[in-house]
Amino acid sequence: MTVSVKICGLIDPKAVITAVDAGADFLGFNFFRRSPRFVSIEAAAELVSIVPRNITSVGLFVDPTDTQLEKTLKAMRLGMIQLHGKETPARVATIRKTFKVPVMKALGVDSHADLAAAAAYLSAADWLLFDAKPTRDATRPGGNALAFEWALMRGFSSKLPWMLAGGLTAKNVAAAIKASGTRAVDVSSGVETQPGVKSPAKIRAFIKAVRAAAPDTRQSPVNKR
Repeated sequence: MTVSVKICGLIDPKAVITAVDAGADFLGFNFFRRSPRFVSIEAAAELVSIVPRNITSVGLFVDPTDTQLEKTLKAMRLGMIQLHGKETPARVATIRKTFKVPVMKALGVDSHADLAAAAAYLSAADWLLFDAKPTRDATRPGGNALAFEWALMRGFSSKLPWMLAGGLTAKNVAAAIKASGTRAVDVSSGVETQPGVKSPAKIRAFIKAVRAAAPDTRQSPVNKR
């Protein structure tokens, strides 16, 4: 079984280099200002410049304007746009068409009804990402170190590839893969020593745990530019 790894919320060169050397397939850069993992366009451009082209650089946005997307894409090579806000299927489709970059839509999950809602995005996005729904008092739509019931994903059928996120760590990712049947995992807080501060040792341990759970092959990154 192929299982790809995305390390998200990277803000410093050491963490980027570690993730690359450890074998990550996707690297995520967070442009949501209220996140402790926020990175400016200028800083992200420098980080993306050291990412090899065989690894997909992903820009995470929350309800972005066209202007924000245009400025970001003009400054760096992104292989994917991740939308983590309240973007409608129509908005996702418009972003995909306008900027001609693959789009991944993140959706919060705590019941089968949330999975049913994903159907509306199947013709609008290139990927789906399933994360735990934030609590009512949360200030961020994701990256809250919360997990949901992974078994909800068992049997989920989609024409689009999808990632599993939310509360993953080196200790539980093998169980998450087994329970959900996912072929791609996304981690941020689970490889940190504190919010926004990535641990090289935890990055390596996480990727090692994924490879041990699914050692044979990996999913190809998409649309290099």
